[in-house]
Amino acid sequence: MATRLDRTLVVDTALRLLNDVGLDGLTLRRIAKELNVQAPALYWHFKNKQELLDEMATEMFRRMRAEFPGGRAGGRGSSWQESLTASCRGLRRTLLRYRDGGKVFSGTRMTDDSYAGPMDDFLRELTDAGFALGDAARAWWTAYNFTIGLVIEEQSVFPEPGAPEDRAPEARDPAYDLADRERRLADRYPLAALAGREMFGDFDHSFETGLRIVVAGIEAAVPRVTP
Repeated sequence: MATRLDRTLVVDTALRLLNDVGLDGLTLRRIAKELNVQAPALYWHFKNKQELLDEMATEMFRRMRAEFPGGRAGGRGSSWQESLTASCRGLRRTLLRYRDGGKVFSGTRMTDDSYAGPMDDFLRELTDAGFALGDAARAWWTAYNFTIGLVIEEQSVFPEPGAPEDRAPEARDPAYDLADRERRLADRYPLAALAGREMFGDFDHSFETGLRIVVAGIEAAVPRVTP
């Protein structure tokens, strides 16, 4: 019996195929071939590639949220700092599971309201901690965009999907040869030469350090009313 073609099957197939061909190689025609159907069959479910990307991003988010069944990324009784940090860590690890996951997720629109509940809970956590709603929203938006931006850069250096701790040294894109970069820049631009290892070397360190800077900046710059 043939498998019934529906949106869920198309999205699951697209996410799996994404890891093989990347965002540029992912087309409706390629997905149709993988499903052994004609391309027009997919247009019953998605009018174009952007609609498919929107649904793929939404499914990525659903899978990420499934890892926090209690609703709070930092765990029960966590501070807003711990929740914000855990949410960004979870987002990064989820996107790294997919080739070009950062690019797929950025600029897309959620196709349902699955994001609204977790967002509402987190904003309430921040407002309960004394943030005005506008400041709470901007605090999350800043941390979110830092995470997405770093993942996009990280995946340009390490295009293969997977957890950072599982990466082999040869997984680095040869275009990001840090030693070669330092040799080219050392004489004229010595500081820029040395900065390369900070930016493109250890992404775990870069992420954790940057996230601490973001959280510390929120703590220092955003006024709060003591609850």
